Amino acid sequence: MARTAVVAGTATAVSNRVSRRQAERWSQQEQGYYQQQQPYPQEQYAAPAPAEDDRDRQIAQLKELADLKTQGILTEEEFAAQKAQILGS
Repeated sequence: MARTAVVAGTATAVSNRVSRRQAERWSQQEQGYYQQQQPYPQEQYAAPAPAEDDRDRQIAQLKELADLKTQGILTEEEFAAQKAQILGS
């Protein structure tokens, strides 16, 4: 009878250990699954209007670009690219 009790107790302990390990693995898999999920898209808001100083600086830069384009130093494509960069679009 004592042998049966030892075998049963050992089997229970092993079974519990296996169950805990399996539960830990499932928990880790679930965490990985949730981490891989894409977050909800954030609403995009328009950038705030630049401050007066920034606006004045942008105007000055655009005038310089226009002069360079008029002089033939910049092509239409280069002008458009620089203009988009200055305006942030």
